[in-house]
Amino acid sequence: MGASVPPCLLVTLGDVAGIGPEVAVRAWSDPALHELAALTMIGDVGVLQREAQRWNPSVQVVEVNRPGHLAGGVRLMPVVQGTRELLFDVKPSQVSRQAGKASYDFLVRAVECIRGGVADGMVTLPLHKEGLKAAGLAFPGHTEILAELTGTNRFGMMLYHGGLGVTHVTLHMALREVFSHLKMEAILEKIELTAKMLARLKKEVLEGRRPRLALCALNPHAGEGGLFGREEIEILEPAVRLAQERGYDVSGPMPSDTVFLHAKVGRFDGVIALYHDQGHIPMKLLAGYRAVNITLGLPIVRTSVAHGTAYDIVGKGVADPGGLIEAVRAAARLCG
Repeated sequence: MGASVPPCLLVTLGDVAGIGPEVAVRAWSDPALHELAALTMIGDVGVLQREAQRWNPSVQVVEVNRPGHLAGGVRLMPVVQGTRELLFDVKPSQVSRQAGKASYDFLVRAVECIRGGVADGMVTLPLHKEGLKAAGLAFPGHTEILAELTGTNRFGMMLYHGGLGVTHVTLHMALREVFSHLKMEAILEKIELTAKMLARLKKEVLEGRRPRLALCALNPHAGEGGLFGREEIEILEPAVRLAQERGYDVSGPMPSDTVFLHAKVGRFDGVIALYHDQGHIPMKLLAGYRAVNITLGLPIVRTSVAHGTAYDIVGKGVADPGGLIEAVRAAARLCG
């Protein structure tokens, strides 16, 4: 048996006013990155050439017409020009219409390439939600953009690290809006999507068993039998029972202040969080910025770094490229 061919992955540049360009050029010279996949950037050639000269002069940035046209490596970064926006004068750490529109354009081009059969999957660097708004794009983030571009109705966001996946029932919305979006159907959907993804990511570890999942409670102490709220009784417990009837190994609702302790020691493969911070805070405490953001339900592979544009550290030379390497690792795994 010969060695398997590494997948062709696209890395989208995200918001050029953030740390994405620095992260890309810093990570590029790590041999581990290129052992995992054949990589092509979808971004802006001029911005990446400037950032490479500043942060990693050993990397040569070269424009290509399509992914796979030129083999990249630790010293060569192939870049497909992914936007017509003029970005060279975008100011670092500032919300920009041009940067917001370009970050969207990069995603469009990447999806076109993957669906056209010239790439196997994509890894995204962070975009800025205010930048999208400045560009007139009514999306709260990558997940929703990619769902629309691929015509996907059932989708979700999972953070993954160290064999643990955390999926969110609700995501980018005000906390006061969460309560009206906690429907049994939405919870069941995330349980199903999470189980399917973990079965792919942990195939060898699971050895044929079903992924073990836990559903977070909404209220303190899982509502204490209704003393602190009835959502557990009226929505969450029935959702768990129905999921169990459908064959999923899911427990809960469990108090969210203890469920991650159980998950950390291996009792669960995945946790279903009910809102953004309920899942993000514990995962970032466990993984730092090495967690990977994986979009569930798409017909294409998409992973991402789990950090944002970090406007506060742009240009300081302290951006950590480790998250990008982990996101490439997960994408390569899913493409295998």
